[in-house]
Amino acid sequence: MADTVAPVTRPVPAPHSAREPARAARTPGSLVLRGVAMVYVGLLVLLPVAVILYRTFQPGLNVFFAALDSPEALHAFQMTGIVALSAVVINTVFGVAVAVLLARYRFWGRRLLSAFVDLPVSVSPIVVGLALVLVFGPTGWLGPFVEHHGVTMIGAKPGMIVATVFVSLPLVVRALVPVLEQSGMEQEQAAASLGASAVTRLRRITLPTIRAALTYGVVLSLARCIGEYGAVLVVSNNIEGQTETAPLRVGNLVENELNYNAAYAITFVLIIVAFAAILLSAWIRRRRRS
Repeated sequence: MADTVAPVTRPVPAPHSAREPARAARTPGSLVLRGVAMVYVGLLVLLPVAVILYRTFQPGLNVFFAALDSPEALHAFQMTGIVALSAVVINTVFGVAVAVLLARYRFWGRRLLSAFVDLPVSVSPIVVGLALVLVFGPTGWLGPFVEHHGVTMIGAKPGMIVATVFVSLPLVVRALVPVLEQSGMEQEQAAASLGASAVTRLRRITLPTIRAALTYGVVLSLARCIGEYGAVLVVSNNIEGQTETAPLRVGNLVENELNYNAAYAITFVLIIVAFAAILLSAWIRRRRRS
């Protein structure tokens, strides 16, 4: 009988364990970096927030709820909601359109358009507000034209909404472009070959593909719109009871009325909304990765 030779099997390398990054993070250098990061974040973020929370409830709950229940505070929250939600809706519609244009098409000026989308990140909000005043003010380039058609931009809601849209524009676009580029166009091309219209392709293919990224961008945009101060300050004329948002109300309470307790109460509400937006965006990002 012929000898049978057993096949030689090479050892298969073990897959990387999910715990390896945790072991690597325990090195002395990583521990030092972790400590520096915690101290840095603690001094710049956690400590000021903790002080605000302490000062908010130090006078008592009655003072806190009385500050939030004042007519000026209620109007400021209402104005903030109107401006922020309007800006988010506009950014969602045009953000999807711009993202599809940048990710799906190649045309002359594409890089220039992409640079313009990122412009609000590098421009000061005060400069944005001043530019809008020069364009839409009573003596601006387009001011007489829009006022002739019954639209008042400066010192009114339309100007505040436009300013908020400008400063939060990149958030939706930059959340969608990588997802659209990664997904490709094969499904849309197949649907087009079967006779699906552009609206049908957008509704049945594109929007389900970018749903998580769109939600992430909308949440970040909403948080940015709620906290906007500089651009809205310039274009709104900061009229109490008319064009005063919650951030503007906080500034007026601190600078003009010296009512710090009411300012702390409104600031606490803004912090809670921002923290909720951060948690929601982190949850959405984790869902996208999984």
